[in-house]
Amino acid sequence: MQSRYDQVYSGSADRARYAALRDRLRAMGRLDSDIRLFSAPGRTELGGNHTDHQNGKVLAAAVDVDTIAAVADNGTDRIRFHSAGFPPCELSIRPEENREVPPQSTAALLAGMIAMFAQKCELRGLDICAQSTVLPGSGLSSSASVEVLLACVLNRLFSAGLSAVELAKIGQRVENVYFGKPCGLLDQAASAVGGVSYMDFRDSDAPSIEKLCLDLDSAGYALFLIDCGASHADLTEEYASIPREMKRVCAAFGAEKLSEVEESVFYAKLQELRSTCSDRAILRAMHIFDENRRVDAMRSALMEGNFPRYLDLVRASGLSSWRFLQNIAPSGSLAQPMALTLAVCEKILDGRGACRVHGGGFAGTAQAYVPLELADRFPQALERLLPSASCMRRRIRAVGASEILL
Repeated sequence: MQSRYDQVYSGSADRARYAALRDRLRAMGRLDSDIRLFSAPGRTELGGNHTDHQNGKVLAAAVDVDTIAAVADNGTDRIRFHSAGFPPCELSIRPEENREVPPQSTAALLAGMIAMFAQKCELRGLDICAQSTVLPGSGLSSSASVEVLLACVLNRLFSAGLSAVELAKIGQRVENVYFGKPCGLLDQAASAVGGVSYMDFRDSDAPSIEKLCLDLDSAGYALFLIDCGASHADLTEEYASIPREMKRVCAAFGAEKLSEVEESVFYAKLQELRSTCSDRAILRAMHIFDENRRVDAMRSALMEGNFPRYLDLVRASGLSSWRFLQNIAPSGSLAQPMALTLAVCEKILDGRGACRVHGGGFAGTAQAYVPLELADRFPQALERLLPSASCMRRRIRAVGASEILL
């Protein structure tokens, strides 16, 4: 997909980011005429907390932060990835030569992309200079943004002809297998597709994705994401416990994913299930059953233009995540920055708007819908009560991963 700059960005500030990357390629001897530009946005989950890895339903949106790249052929058999703030990595276009790549690294993402695309097209050496405003640990899925960006670059430059959903699936597989972090398809799909999307992953090979309209300004609200001040970089085991426990629940019914289990059968065998699964696992499954219904209800509310109903469902999603999914605080930890952040947000909102945990949980970010008349004061009030947190107003980006034409 190609997009003109003014279809993606408002104002000229982001032109300087692209100019800096082009300058880096020029310094490597690349010609302006050979340089191409790409962008993949971060994402926010609007509804469907931890439903995607159970082939459930999700409401998600691309937002106005992104990972960008300037790319040019380098005439070698190596792909070199230079990302601002990270060590550069260089790998062969032949996957079998990329064996000593550490997991949970940028090199692991690049190695995975090379391996996936080498099966689909003939690769050439590239220099890729990247920069991101999707900060690691910000809850906007920096890893998915990088994955989808790389997939978009290779897809466009080597004419693989893959759709946005196919690029998202490649990104998910790379994160699962090469990077070593379990995740569903929400993050990559939201970044690849753009805008607000209702996603049903029951058929994981061909997920159903429907674009929806959400005009927050017209509804009278601003969307804020609040970094609770604690990184989730070391919480992979906490995230992994949720799909692992769901696998145990599903095994009791001879299923692979919870979407394959009839809810009525689940409740009929609830007491029997306690002999093989923890109570926490059962509660988490209850959340996912309910959350899938909430996503359908949120979709209907948006289609009907019923924003108060939508906000009610946002609150219900947050409460279910806290009570049943239990992804607000790491197990056994006295430090509970996410819980405190949510409590402070509720205090400031005082019954207006809505807030909920956002994304994986345990640390990372909360999400708040703030009435426009409170939008200027909300970050100040939050900083006064909770100086360790940072508050970002985010806008929905209509365009997903694409090549950018200046």
